[in-house]
Amino acid sequence: MSRPIELVCPAGTPAALAAAVEAGADAVYFGFRDRTNARNFPGLNFSPKEAAEGVALCRRHGVRPMIAINTYPDAGDEALWQRAVDIAAEAGAHAVILCDMGLAAYAAKRHPDLRLHLSVQAAAANEHAIRFYRDAFGIRRVVLPRVLTVPQIAALTQAVPEVETEVFVFGGLCVMAEGRCSLSSYATGQSPNKDGVCSPASAVRYEQEGEVMVSRLAGYTINRFGPGEPAGYPTLCKGRFRAMNRDGHLFEDPTSLDASTLVPDFARAGVAALKIEGRQRGKAYVAQVVKSLKAAIAGTQAAAPAAFLEGGVATTGAYTRAWQ
Repeated sequence: MSRPIELVCPAGTPAALAAAVEAGADAVYFGFRDRTNARNFPGLNFSPKEAAEGVALCRRHGVRPMIAINTYPDAGDEALWQRAVDIAAEAGAHAVILCDMGLAAYAAKRHPDLRLHLSVQAAAANEHAIRFYRDAFGIRRVVLPRVLTVPQIAALTQAVPEVETEVFVFGGLCVMAEGRCSLSSYATGQSPNKDGVCSPASAVRYEQEGEVMVSRLAGYTINRFGPGEPAGYPTLCKGRFRAMNRDGHLFEDPTSLDASTLVPDFARAGVAALKIEGRQRGKAYVAQVVKSLKAAIAGTQAAAPAAFLEGGVATTGAYTRAWQ
């Protein structure tokens, strides 16, 4: 009998990690407070000491701790990333989540007993890519990019059954293919894929112009909000722009992924784990979404909390391709 589908939960702070554990997470993923982490935002993440304490807390409660080292090192400057792998291994992490091939090679050679997961940042979306990472580095699990339908995911799990698949089930969405975004780095000079920051807070400005609130990113106007309209964060791909004499969300609407109703489909497809996005969110988000998704896995509840949906709107995304 196959083991129950695993719920992998985010933690951007030690408090959020504790909330995830208390809420019943099967696994928790978190990262260090530096460029090795794709959620490298001020006020978030873990020092090496906090990471070790987080791993210990997870272990005491039977939760699997996973450390995300999921950005790409600079050429000739891999020491920070390699040290992050060493710290994770020394702390006793259940797994490290990597995207860079050089770093995967380092981890496989230096820590042969450390479990390696392939980050969604690697964007491995076909059986040949997954087999390559398995054969070259011993990757045990792949986090699939959010571009596949449920039948395509099922085909992958059948084609490469020895590599577990993990898919996102709830949280923020990005129009860009994971690991391939250049919009934010074009505007701010800081890369989501190498510096771990998308639309960094240091580049954000809100300015009142009469009754209109204007949000800007590195000097670029991203949105204009009328009286009483909530002023969202100026993420470039979710801004409103004028094109062909029409104003609107040019790249992507502010919408969250909620695939909780597809949990039975994921299970039938052979998915090993469901992942919640949201390491930049607070402990209330973590606690409530974890409880809701655990209930969905148990078959006693279908919907995650609507209060945590971006723009108040949810989609099942590419999993069902409802737009076709």
